[in-house]
Amino acid sequence: MTFLRFTSIALFGQKIRAGALMALIAAFLGFGSLAAGAEKHPLAGADESTPSRSHYFSWINNTNEGSTEAQTLANLDFFKWLHDEYGMELDIYAFDAGTIDAPRYYGSIYSDRFKEHYPNGLDPIYEKAKSFGCRLGVWLGPDGFGDTAAEEKARTDMLVKLCRDYDFHLFKVDAVCGQLRTEKQDAFVRMLKQCRTYCPDLIVLNHRLNLGDGVPYVTTRLWGGEAYIDVWRSNRTAATHNRACTIGLGVLVDRESGRLRRLVEDHGVCLSSALDYWEDDLYLQAFSRNLILGPELYGSPWFLRDDEFPKLARIYNLCRRHRDIAVNGMLLPSETFGPNAVSRGDDKTRIVVLRNTGWEPVTYSIPLDETIGLDSEGPIHVRRLHVSEEILGTFRKGEHVDVEVLPFRACLVVASSEPSQELGVKGCTYEVVCDVAGKPAVIKLMGMPGTTATVSLPRQPRTFSKATLDGHLAAGLLKGKSIDVAFGGKKLAGPWHRKLNTLVPVAVPDDAEALYEATCFAANNNALEIRSKYRSGPTAIRQVAEARDAFFDQKLLVERGVWDRYLFDDDPDTFFRLRTGAIWGGALRIDLGKSTDIDTIVLRRVDDAFKPTEAQVSADLRTWRTVGVKIQAESTPTATVLRRSYTVGKEWTEITVNKLSIDLAGAGAIRYIRIPGRAANVAEIIGLRRGKKIDRTDWRASNVFAAYPKAPAQQAWCGQFVLDEAAKDSYLVVACIGPHGRDGAYAALRVDGRYVGAPRRAVSYPANPWEYGNNRAQAGFSYFFDVTKDMIGKKIQAVVMQFESEDKRRKVELGQLKPQVWITAYPVPYESKELVLEE
Repeated sequence: MTFLRFTSIALFGQKIRAGALMALIAAFLGFGSLAAGAEKHPLAGADESTPSRSHYFSWINNTNEGSTEAQTLANLDFFKWLHDEYGMELDIYAFDAGTIDAPRYYGSIYSDRFKEHYPNGLDPIYEKAKSFGCRLGVWLGPDGFGDTAAEEKARTDMLVKLCRDYDFHLFKVDAVCGQLRTEKQDAFVRMLKQCRTYCPDLIVLNHRLNLGDGVPYVTTRLWGGEAYIDVWRSNRTAATHNRACTIGLGVLVDRESGRLRRLVEDHGVCLSSALDYWEDDLYLQAFSRNLILGPELYGSPWFLRDDEFPKLARIYNLCRRHRDIAVNGMLLPSETFGPNAVSRGDDKTRIVVLRNTGWEPVTYSIPLDETIGLDSEGPIHVRRLHVSEEILGTFRKGEHVDVEVLPFRACLVVASSEPSQELGVKGCTYEVVCDVAGKPAVIKLMGMPGTTATVSLPRQPRTFSKATLDGHLAAGLLKGKSIDVAFGGKKLAGPWHRKLNTLVPVAVPDDAEALYEATCFAANNNALEIRSKYRSGPTAIRQVAEARDAFFDQKLLVERGVWDRYLFDDDPDTFFRLRTGAIWGGALRIDLGKSTDIDTIVLRRVDDAFKPTEAQVSADLRTWRTVGVKIQAESTPTATVLRRSYTVGKEWTEITVNKLSIDLAGAGAIRYIRIPGRAANVAEIIGLRRGKKIDRTDWRASNVFAAYPKAPAQQAWCGQFVLDEAAKDSYLVVACIGPHGRDGAYAALRVDGRYVGAPRRAVSYPANPWEYGNNRAQAGFSYFFDVTKDMIGKKIQAVVMQFESEDKRRKVELGQLKPQVWITAYPVPYESKELVLEE
């Protein structure tokens, strides 16, 4: 039956895909409605012993209005590039809400709406996914069966077609579309049975639904809620990064058996916002929880930096290689292994997943015995897989291995009595960059700056004939010899992660306004996705660039007005909009990027509801001058702006617009402009000097933060320190430990007499959202300041100020904060050299 390897075959003049053909043959041979292999699949498509399926779904990359053919093909090209370049395998690419169904809307692949988004139907999408071994999935409502037999049949036939003709691997049914009517439970069951005639491994996800008789046919239920960082999942306490909340996320244990449950869905890992430390989040999702869908991503993974894509592929590849044994998991005692520690594998190989939810490194001692599920004799080889990789040694059964877990991070250790199937280097930390058969293997050797390591190659799973280190031949490595590798940079005198000071209460300083404004001007209120774009910088990879462009070029993104760039693009039809709650009425801030001589600031097409009479300008954030604002009617006095978008259309509203002019003649050079009030819709901001436009390349704006006089600081803390050294990629963390109320604490630095604001924070600064507004935390803000060369050797004062919170429902007493300042780095500040091994 080798002809079944073909994806389709002509039968009676019709093109029949392999899945449908198998079912027809099975029926013809008397095997009933299921192909022979289908009987091996559980009723629900999978069970607790089914290995994980790697999964991506497009939510947040598109919202409820749905995706398009061009955007989906660009996304699939990205995953195909990862497959071809690094061997990464994606089992399922799932369209999310808006493709067929949407909130309170049941659609069809035959509708005009679907054809508008996918003019060539599903065929090009299916063929692209199939080209790298990927199958499709889709977000659906549970019902849509109509009120007549014909309507029920039409809905059933459409969904069966997805499996028969396009080999779908996943349906996600969601209550956002509506609940399943009781009288349609039988129809739902019949539909799934027919779908599994063609795709017996069809995974069906239940998101918040009462499915009644349909429950046995559904694979999973939702556990833990959505994972959009700083929107639905965010820190509750101060930490070194925004994803610390994921380090404490638990595992699901069956109360009766004590086994770790896998037939739930944790909504995966969202790569859309606050990207730093994403790899810890994904390692925990893939190995600690190891659910039926894992590794599972959504959002826009192409937002990562170019140097992070090999690590993304490495996580997928490691999970794939261990997925058959990873289904067997056990929760380890917290008193020995820390919170939510897990061991997965069989009696010969165990993967131990550890966590650290505190500020200091923690060392755990791992016993190589039945405590972690290891029950085999002979030497046991131990490696760390994350953070970074390292061969820890070979031990006897029953011995212990000490493993350090970094603050607010995860750690993976594999212990096995069988030969390792992974590339590796003895003598130093390393990262496997590329391990694809037929391609040179690339390993990044890593060490702290100014140190030297003696490295050698143990037996590798592949045979190599040539080795080069940073472009120079290293033939001795392939002959079993050791070589010394010197890592560049100056050796660090102290730990790269350490506490610098505890802040003490002080009187509210005279320059409190300048400190507050330093952070307001350093921050922004762009959508979280825009911040990710700037975090990662440009890409040199075509597929990454095209996937990013497909997101940022969405017309809806422009219509929602979530990027301050629209103020400076010379397009009067794009607006920067206020789409979240302004703090104490808010203020429009404009940063000119540098000290600038300017005669006039002009704001074009400004919402009539924003009618300020005055503004403040400053050159140094400390001295502010009040200037008047002139309001004039625009030549075109109205504008149409998006009010709301939804599944089958958009609501627009017409607003009256004005032109605002600020006369700055005689003000001298300025940089900062603050205009109090709710700037809900502004189309353009220009600057004039002697009648000519000023270059606005470096101009920025925000519109959410309060004007300082509306809610001045009520209490302050301060601590001083000197940085004698700082590792590369270091940043300061000013941790507001304790309750402060909503938007109630801000931090800034005085560095040798100048003010330095924090461009990033956990929980993230308020954003004008692409999808949904971010969380406004009541406690535990952490402010992040990149360490620059001009900070070294200077006196630095960290200042935290507490303000009155607008949230009157949660009264917070002043003075409960215990602020601290730490220095840390991301990634770990190793120096590196590239080892290339050729076959």
